[in-house]
Amino acid sequence: MIHFKSCKWQNFLSTGNDPIEIQLDRTPTTLIVGQNGAGKSTLLDALSFGLFGKPHRDIKKGQLINSINNKKTVVEIEFNIGTQDFKIVRGIKPNKFEIWQNGNMINQASNVRDYQKFLEQNILKLDHKSFHQVVVLGSSSFIPFMQLPAWTRRHVIEDLLDINIFTKMNILLKERNVKIREQLVDLDHNLELLKTKITAQEKYIKDLQELNDDQIEKKRDSIESHKEQIAVLFDESKKLGEGLMASLKSTEKDQVEQTKKMSTLEGYDFTFNKQIKDLVSESRFYEDNDHCPTCDQDISTDLKEVKQSDIKNKASELQQAKSDLQKSIEQLRAEQRENANLLNQLRQKQEKINRNNDTIGVHQAEITKIQKDIDGLMGQTGDVSKAKRQRTNDTKKKDKLTEQKLEYVEERTYNEVIGEMLKDTGIKTKVIKQYLPVMNRLINHYLQILDFFVSFHLDESFNETIRSRHRDSFNYASFSEGEKQRIDLALLFTWRHIAKMKNSASTNLLVLDETFDSSLDIDGVDNLTKILGTMDDDTNVFIISHKGDILQDKFRSKIEFFKKNNFTKIK
Repeated sequence: MIHFKSCKWQNFLSTGNDPIEIQLDRTPTTLIVGQNGAGKSTLLDALSFGLFGKPHRDIKKGQLINSINNKKTVVEIEFNIGTQDFKIVRGIKPNKFEIWQNGNMINQASNVRDYQKFLEQNILKLDHKSFHQVVVLGSSSFIPFMQLPAWTRRHVIEDLLDINIFTKMNILLKERNVKIREQLVDLDHNLELLKTKITAQEKYIKDLQELNDDQIEKKRDSIESHKEQIAVLFDESKKLGEGLMASLKSTEKDQVEQTKKMSTLEGYDFTFNKQIKDLVSESRFYEDNDHCPTCDQDISTDLKEVKQSDIKNKASELQQAKSDLQKSIEQLRAEQRENANLLNQLRQKQEKINRNNDTIGVHQAEITKIQKDIDGLMGQTGDVSKAKRQRTNDTKKKDKLTEQKLEYVEERTYNEVIGEMLKDTGIKTKVIKQYLPVMNRLINHYLQILDFFVSFHLDESFNETIRSRHRDSFNYASFSEGEKQRIDLALLFTWRHIAKMKNSASTNLLVLDETFDSSLDIDGVDNLTKILGTMDDDTNVFIISHKGDILQDKFRSKIEFFKKNNFTKIK
């Protein structure tokens, strides 16, 4: 049972820096009064925000912050469960969420959602919707049980009967089955790999064992073929190489000497050309000049004739020498061409020898490779033994994986059976069936106390059948607001009764928000007061109402909310 002790809030809604604290277990019944807007219902929002991080009313979380101070909003709720004391501290600007147990703060989860989940599932053992079905009635934001969708109704009942554990178990089973499926996929993959590997090993062993001398002989014949081709190439290269190096050396030497000789002859030709050019220039001088510009003397006709005759004779000699020189150059060029052709032929022979040597190297490498193959074939015994050992090891691995797979399949099958039992149609439905008669009896019991004489029945889907004394059938929506409220009250007290029976969502706290102000007539108010008067001593009821003058004599204590300077205060 959750025993709420106090609720304290600051800078929350219309409450300012001066905190408001309400003792929740001080008296069995407490009347909360005040004018509209004074902050009477702030207790509900504070409880809802402190426990679940969300407002009770249909407003945004940011609207909970006091609009004047606009910071340091904080709510503290203290309660105990058995011998354990708890305090919840939750704030905005700055954000704060702390769970304290016996004076020590419980280590916060990595995120607020997980921390909240821990609070609801491990400590409170009820969520926001279930809290409002067991603790609160009559607020404008409250959604009665009969107006909830079917799945939400079921969730509330599961909380009351404390059978949500089966849902959690089913979730864990599903998560486990997901992991099992992943494991089975991995196992199937590894098994296929091992099967393929073992098949390849068996083929390898078979191939090794089927090797014979014919295979070895074929390889030896191949070696002989390569050797024969090497011999042919070797003989060819030998013939080509006879005297080749000497001829190459001699021809290259001749080429060098011819080049030098040509250079000398071309030098002579250059000299002859220059001398002829000089003679031409000298002849033109005597033809064009009668006076010597150097010695400043006249040049006689006789001297000109003598000089021209000498020049002519020298020119004739030079021309003859140049003609002889050209013949020598042409002869030398012919010798160079002949020598170049010979050198090219010799170099082609050398290139052929080099190609033959490369081909011989290829044949020799192939011989080496084939010989290794032969050596491998001849030593197959060791490889066969190694392959057999590997096959044995892999077969053992396969058998082990197969055994693991069978275990996982068996576990999955077992989990699927358990999962069927944990579904809504399984154990939970069976438990609900057991309690439905009790629930229906209690609902009708409270309806009679409230002077509403109908036969109310919830089925396994939590759909209602309501019959009058004349056996006319109705549903919840068929009734007036006052009659609906009587049904809501009967359900509220029934859920609290069931929660206490199961010690699940049981709590000392009950808040009736404007229940007495709404659709209840005078008889309904008296009957409700009668029910409240019969409740256990460990129940603390808070009635929020505008009818303070009428109701204050019916309750042990009163708290009055009022506004001062736009901030909520209490008397």
